[in-house]
Amino acid sequence: MKSLQKRYVPIIVAVLSLLIYSITSASAFPVITTDDLRGMIASNKDFVLVDTRTQPEYQEAHIDGAVNIPETEFEQLAPAMLSDKAKQIVLYCSGIKCGKSKRTAVKAAALGYTNLVLYNEGFPVWEERGYKIVAGPEYEKKIATTKVPPVELKQWIDGKGQDYVLVDVRDASEFREGHIPTAISIPAEQLAAGSEVLPKDKKIVVYCNSGSRSYMAYRKLMRMEYKSIYQGIFADWKEAGYPTEQ
Repeated sequence: MKSLQKRYVPIIVAVLSLLIYSITSASAFPVITTDDLRGMIASNKDFVLVDTRTQPEYQEAHIDGAVNIPETEFEQLAPAMLSDKAKQIVLYCSGIKCGKSKRTAVKAAALGYTNLVLYNEGFPVWEERGYKIVAGPEYEKKIATTKVPPVELKQWIDGKGQDYVLVDVRDASEFREGHIPTAISIPAEQLAAGSEVLPKDKKIVVYCNSGSRSYMAYRKLMRMEYKSIYQGIFADWKEAGYPTEQ
C-alpha cells in the first residue's frame, strides 16, 4: 500500500500543479520593473531574490544578492532555502521570453508560498542598465585575458592598422571631454542599437574609465556573437601618459 502511495505522489503533485496553474495563472502574480527592484534593494526591503535559471547560468553571472533555486529543482530545494512561506519572494530568469520564473511561481504557490512577485525583465535588462551583478571566477578569469595593456593599444593605434575598432562605451558627454584617439562613441547602454557599425571580422576594443561599463559591453558583444573582443581602461591609458583628444 505504501509503495502504491509513493508511486502516485508525483502524479498527484503534477495534477495539483496543473489545477493550480489553471486557476492561478502566471499572469495573476504581481510584476515589478527594473526600477522597482532597484528601489527595493536600495531601501533594504526584506525580501528574497531568487534566480530560477540553471546553476551554470547563475554561476556565470547573476544579480547581486540573488540566491539560486533552479526551476527544475524548486520543489526539492525550496523547503530548506525558503522556510518562511509568507516572506516576499521575487523571482527572475533570462528576460521577458523566459518562462522559468513564471513556472516557478506556479510551483511555489502549490507549495503554499503566499507572497510571490515576478521580475519579468530579468537578468538581461538588469545587466544592460549597468546595475550590480556578480560574475563567477572562471568568467572573470576569461574576461581578464581579454584586457589590452595601454602600451599594446598604443601600438595598434600607431600602426594605423584597420583590423580593429576602438569603442568608447562611456556617456557621450564623457567622450566629448576627452577620449583615446581613433575611438568612436557608443555608450554601453546603447551598444545593442549601435552594434551594426561594428564589423565582426575585426577586433573590437571597448573601454571606459574603470572597467565596469566595458565589462558590460564585453558581455553584450559576446551575446551578439562577436569573436574578437578586448577591453581597455581609460584611466590606465592616461596614467601611462598617452594622448587624448576631444
